Amino acid sequence: MADSHFGYWRRIQGVAGRYNAGIMTMIDNIQKHITEAMKARDEQRLSTLRMVKTALKNREIEKMSPLDEKESQQVLSTLIKQRKDSIEQFLKGGRKEMADKEAAEITLIESYLPKAAGAEEIEAGVKAVIAEMGSPTIKDMGTVMKNAMARFAAGGMRVDGKVVSEAVKKHLT
Repeated sequence: MADSHFGYWRRIQGVAGRYNAGIMTMIDNIQKHITEAMKARDEQRLSTLRMVKTALKNREIEKMSPLDEKESQQVLSTLIKQRKDSIEQFLKGGRKEMADKEAAEITLIESYLPKAAGAEEIEAGVKAVIAEMGSPTIKDMGTVMKNAMARFAAGGMRVDGKVVSEAVKKHLT
């Protein structure tokens, strides 16, 4: 009985070892930074990193398989959107210190994402999509948005959908 139990655990460890061989996932990277924040006694950073790790783990549990890089980035983008909404609400409520805390969290979370596209890059991308499509009208905004977002995703750029939407509206009218 003990031999079969031992064999079971060896098989599980073998599978896990092959899965992560040489690859440092985003969760592993965040765990390493959590340890560093603990040693530095940086409570704000530690709290944010734990929150990020929890969100990634929850998504992994929902999916029932490890997250790939793109899915991890989507989770982090969602966290950033939530923080931006919170900042807006805190500023409306006159809670500047809470808004500053959320802004610091956004900065830390963004450090795990690829660089966001600047306004000029977004403008250029939207212009290129519109040129490829011919002369779309405002009725074609959905198609232009879809093509523009696909173009940015293919280029590995992180963009805010609201900013792209505003740029598309500006060029279609």
